[in-house]
Amino acid sequence: MRVIFMGTPDFAVGTLGALIRDGHEVVLAVTQPDKPRGRGKEMQFSPVKKEAEKYGIPVFQPARIREAACIEYLKKYSADVIVVVAFGQIIPKEILEMPPYGCINVHASLLPKYRGAAPIQWAVIQGEKVSGVTTMRMDEGLDTGDMIGRTEIVLDEKETGGSLHDKLAEAGAQLCVRTLRELEAGTAVFEPQGDSPTAYAKMLNKKMGEIDWNRPAFEIERLVRGLNPWPSAYTDFGGKVMKIWAADVVSENSSKAPGTVAKVEKELFCVQTGDGMLAVRELQMPGKKRMDTESFLRGNAVGEDTVLGAKR
Repeated sequence: MRVIFMGTPDFAVGTLGALIRDGHEVVLAVTQPDKPRGRGKEMQFSPVKKEAEKYGIPVFQPARIREAACIEYLKKYSADVIVVVAFGQIIPKEILEMPPYGCINVHASLLPKYRGAAPIQWAVIQGEKVSGVTTMRMDEGLDTGDMIGRTEIVLDEKETGGSLHDKLAEAGAQLCVRTLRELEAGTAVFEPQGDSPTAYAKMLNKKMGEIDWNRPAFEIERLVRGLNPWPSAYTDFGGKVMKIWAADVVSENSSKAPGTVAKVEKELFCVQTGDGMLAVRELQMPGKKRMDTESFLRGNAVGEDTVLGAKR
């Protein structure tokens, strides 16, 4: 098939490569404009742009894909299908109806669950046991199009947002290849979605990583895993930001107030929460590398009754 590929982040890169390896002719890669990053504010390419250039695929980077000039530009490529993977812009009806096989999206959840921008992380934060990827034929709604294929992934007990991202990216690439084969063979089955049983998977931001120690330990532990590696869960420690990268739930409670260190051992310390304690096993302080808690405790005094969290 002649394919226009729309995608931006790392999650989309594997699908682009899989389509090329499966013999499809990717005639254009559409991705978000270059953005300044880092302290030097140097312009950086999106992961999809970097991958497309490796294969010599033309790249188009519109600020607003719905503009008439952009729509006319896409028409010139006479694509059979448009594949969309985490592109980052709303695609207008004119583009959705442009190719004969429509616009096929790879979404990182088992639709209709977790429609929205951050389904991977929210699946971890909400304690899902199973997640997956879905291919759908896009319509004008937000992740509401008819489903074509699904692949389920069982989450590990210590699954993080990062580890699930990598698993779903690989599964999504293979599912997309299979879906395009079914479309071309005329064997694809389109299943309408029902109402979503979950809340919209809203975009992540740094503020949501601030730990509320009044929440139960199991919720905080999920937050730690779901926001690993970005934006990360954090708390105040002596006026500095302590990022917590790994922790365990301790079901027992102490007599301490939430946010108070209740127990200190050689390789961890336990913080009382609203229900249960959180055993901190890996953390990071400003300007330092991630380290296990045992290493941190060798150079930092953490005693019982130390209070974590910003003073309100």
